Amino acid sequence: MEGIIVKGIGGFYYVKINNEIFECKARGKFRKDGLSPIVGDRVKITLDKGKGAIEKIYERKNELVRPLVSNITQAFVVFAMKNPDINLDLLNKFLLQCEIKDIKAVVCFNKIDLIDSYEEHEAVKMIKKAGYEYIFLNAKNSIGLEEVRGKLKGNITVFCGPSGVGKSTILNNIVGKDVMQTGEISEKLKRGKHTTRHSELVEVCEGFVVDTPGFSSINLTIESKEDLKDYFPEFWDYEHQCKFNGCLHYKEPGCIVKRAVEEEKIDENRYKFYTRTLEEVINGGKNKW
Repeated sequence: MEGIIVKGIGGFYYVKINNEIFECKARGKFRKDGLSPIVGDRVKITLDKGKGAIEKIYERKNELVRPLVSNITQAFVVFAMKNPDINLDLLNKFLLQCEIKDIKAVVCFNKIDLIDSYEEHEAVKMIKKAGYEYIFLNAKNSIGLEEVRGKLKGNITVFCGPSGVGKSTILNNIVGKDVMQTGEISEKLKRGKHTTRHSELVEVCEGFVVDTPGFSSINLTIESKEDLKDYFPEFWDYEHQCKFNGCLHYKEPGCIVKRAVEEEKIDENRYKFYTRTLEEVINGGKNKW
C-alpha cells in the first residue's frame, strides 16, 4: 500500500492511506543507505498482523531542514506591513529559497490595518510586478483567511517568514487548535512528556498543512552564477532575447532584461537584489546565508 507520512516520533512513522492511519517502523535497509523517512515522504508499506513496515521511500521533490519535511508544494511567505517593517531583501531571499526548492510561493501581507494605502506599498508593487500571487490579511480579525484556505487543496503547505509577522496566528486560525489536539495520531502518541516533538501534517481543506511555522531564517547555498537568473520568474520571458547566449543580465551589452528594468517592466528593487546576490556568488564562489 502507498501513502504519506504525516507524523514521525520515537522511531514510529504514521502513514495516511485514504482515510486510515497506520503506525509503521522503517526497515533497517534505510539506515544502511543513510536514509531516514521524514514527514511528507511518499512511501510504500506492508502490514503483518496489524504492524506496518515502510518498504520504500519514493524520490523527494524537495526537502526542508527546519521544519524537517519533504515534498512541500506551496509556501505562504508571511510579512507584516508594519511591526516589523518589511525588509525587501529578506522578502526576496525567502522567494529565492522557494524557487530553489521548487516550492510555489504565495506572499501574505499581514497586519494591513496598521498602515493606510497598503496596496501602494513598494513591497506590494514589487511582488505584483514579479508575478507572484499575494493575499492581504488582518489575521487577528480573520480578514483574508478564507482566501488562504482556498489555496490549500491538493497542496502540502508550509507557512514561513520572519519573526513577529503573525505566522502562528494565521496557522492557528487555519488549522484550528481543536484539529491539532485531536485525531487518531494524537491518541497513539501519548508516550510520555519527554517524547521528541516533530512536525506533523494536518489535513485541512483537502490539503496538508505543516503544523509548525516554517523557516524564519534563510539557509541555502547558490553554487553557480549561471543558475541564479533561472530563479527570477520575471526574467524568463526575456531569456533568449539578449544579444549574448548565456547572458547573466549583469554587465553585458545588449541585455534585454536590463532594458526591461529601465522601462519599468521589471521591478528595480528585484533587479538590484539579483545583481547584489550575483556579485556575492561571483566574489565568493558561492553564496550562503
